[in-house]
Amino acid sequence: MLAHEVQDEMDEGPRSLAAARAPLSRLCLATRRVLPVGDMLRFVVGPDGTIVPDLARKLPGRGAWIGATRADLETALKKKAFARAFKGKGTAGPELIPLIDDLLARDALGALSLANKAGRVVTGAVKVQSHLSNGDVGVLLHASDARPDGVRKLNGFARQVEAARLPQVEPQVAIIDCFPGAELDLALGRSNVVHAALLAHPTSAGFLARCRKLERWRTGTPGGVEGICSPATTPTDSRMQGTDTE
Repeated sequence: MLAHEVQDEMDEGPRSLAAARAPLSRLCLATRRVLPVGDMLRFVVGPDGTIVPDLARKLPGRGAWIGATRADLETALKKKAFARAFKGKGTAGPELIPLIDDLLARDALGALSLANKAGRVVTGAVKVQSHLSNGDVGVLLHASDARPDGVRKLNGFARQVEAARLPQVEPQVAIIDCFPGAELDLALGRSNVVHAALLAHPTSAGFLARCRKLERWRTGTPGGVEGICSPATTPTDSRMQGTDTE
């Protein structure tokens, strides 16, 4: 059992969450498992009576908790767990699933934008390869609609560099390939982003942490370093024939 865990599936609101002795774990509405709060999602009843996801855990009102995976939310909806927890005061439907997926993806892309503003993102295959050689890349980022041969080339180069430097150590550069190029363009304020690298920095670590949360939501596991953050849908081929000219 985890320290400071609670068997109650509800909380008493943001003040209780901010208390010094706030529980480090909660009871999942769907599975009845006690999980760390970092692996869960909080939900409240919105002003219009609908169930609202509270990713930041700051919305007012009593909150209910579910494991932060699509499967757990599907189970909660099937069991009508929200109606039980909120005593019939809130309504929830399958629209919650794509909403949360979108919110988590936007959160990750927002962190990518912060890393870019901090000057810790480089784009273009040539620049990315150069920084991989220097050993200062923490995250290797590919558009989900990038050409497979370009992805394989940079991934292979990253692993070759790691093997040459630290032959007895597991791969250190995380690889993320779940965001379409158009979304990377918007997040980075550049056009035709196909390959990018995030250099070692707290903002880069923040982006990676959010990608792991998105991966956990979509697959049930946080992933390792290869291909973190599975695509929500089959990527389009809009950039399959494009070139990375930066």
